[in-house]
Amino acid sequence: MKKISLLIFLSVLLVSCGKKYHYNEGYIFGTTFHIIYESEEDVKSDIIKELMKVDNSLSSFNKNSIISKINRNENIECDSMFLEVYNKAKLISKETNGAFDITVAPIVNAYGFGYKKYKNQVNIDSLMQYVGYNKISLEGKRIIKRNPNIQLITSAIAKGYGVDIVARFLEKLGIKNYLVEIGGETRCLGHSEKHSKWRIGIDKPIDDVTAQNRKIEDVIEMNSGSLATSGNYRNFYLKDGVKYAHTIDPRTGISVTHTVLSVSVKAKACMDADAYATAFMVLGLEESEKIINANKDIEALIIYSKANKLEIWKSKGFK
Repeated sequence: MKKISLLIFLSVLLVSCGKKYHYNEGYIFGTTFHIIYESEEDVKSDIIKELMKVDNSLSSFNKNSIISKINRNENIECDSMFLEVYNKAKLISKETNGAFDITVAPIVNAYGFGYKKYKNQVNIDSLMQYVGYNKISLEGKRIIKRNPNIQLITSAIAKGYGVDIVARFLEKLGIKNYLVEIGGETRCLGHSEKHSKWRIGIDKPIDDVTAQNRKIEDVIEMNSGSLATSGNYRNFYLKDGVKYAHTIDPRTGISVTHTVLSVSVKAKACMDADAYATAFMVLGLEESEKIINANKDIEALIIYSKANKLEIWKSKGFK
């Protein structure tokens, strides 16, 4: 009996000794990714395949993706990835009173932040007739539009969903310690190589499109769950002395300019955190507080300006 126990112990020891932390990085969805995980083998090639499935379903920049075919009004059935993201987007749109809306594509494109560039200046008001999450519906596996000019964009949720897809893949392999980061959106489980919680930095919202002058505002320690941050300090441009940020209010078509500078949301799934962070950037502090406090599945940290100073609001769970 002792010999059997010893053999089992040695077998477990040999298996655990074969594991090490792998560091994968690359470029996807128009941004960078960094993935750390403890495993016996490097599975980067398989991770890339999973990410390409997301790209082929949800990227408006991929001409052959399902969403691009929907935007061209082709008769196409949605795959399971698109359906999952669509259903989640619909729920968050309802909860945030339209502050999150995947039909905002025409406005995002008109401002120059989307997948299509207009040669001539476009009247924003004329495009608003094509925006509204209630103007699309799902029949079976097909998206039905009220107007063929309605266009979809999932950039404010698909990046987080890509993080979730990689996390699910790693967990399916039995990997219990990992950190997945795509374009700043993260999901983690277990512990780091130092056998401590994963440490995720939240940037100080300093206007800098180059990201060369980054400063950390706060560091969050986590051993499970997701964190996503949205802000207008990276993706913006100046025109005639006016700042145009990539966060667009789908209800008005106006580029957001209020006092909220960045929003970081904690949730179980990264696509939830990603979408809510965008919605709260649109809603502002007071409206966001109400939704956050009423939703037990999310926590948030909001950085805003008051009297030319940075202030921080945290939900109870975030503290």
